[in-house]
Amino acid sequence: MKLDHLAVAAESLEIGRAWVEERLGLRLQTGGSHAHFGTHNLLMGLEDGLYLEVIAIDPVAEAPACPRWFDLDRFSGAPRLNNWICQVDDLAGLAAQYPEAGRPVALSRGDLRWQMAVPEDGALPYDNLFPALIEWAGSAHPSARLVPSGARLERLVVSHPQAAALEGALRDVLDDRRVVFEPGVAGLRAEIATPTGVWVLG
Repeated sequence: MKLDHLAVAAESLEIGRAWVEERLGLRLQTGGSHAHFGTHNLLMGLEDGLYLEVIAIDPVAEAPACPRWFDLDRFSGAPRLNNWICQVDDLAGLAAQYPEAGRPVALSRGDLRWQMAVPEDGALPYDNLFPALIEWAGSAHPSARLVPSGARLERLVVSHPQAAALEGALRDVLDDRRVVFEPGVAGLRAEIATPTGVWVLG
């Protein structure tokens, strides 16, 4: 399991765009649509093969027959860093090991193909702070198609009242010094180094 990307949820893409660009001083790039869940996104390339995603419900898309991923059906308020997504090589095996992470769903956007574990109600464990699990098909990955932004993730702080239990659940499968677990109010905080300094998304 390795860190793949970070997701900022917003009530609309334009609200999310303004929130991220104001905080980082960098421009987001066009993403695309996810017909299966009725969502769309904007993207920003980060160093080390990571990327940042702003995701929102697509107001012109047909409503899905299932709850949307990232618990977006219940999202409201100001944009926030809502989820962290980890890439795995054997999603079926990890989903069996962590059934609460959801069942694998086959998805696509353009020529990109992947599977993601999505819980039946759309909400991940630990108040959505358990990482969403993704397995990409083939070598295609969004980060390789993005213009470099000059930004780099320095640290991702996962805060939760049960932080020790969450860290323990992932100890055998995740080894990334950038990911830090702290007891406290549930939430994520990403410290991102940019050409103008280190800024925080939370």
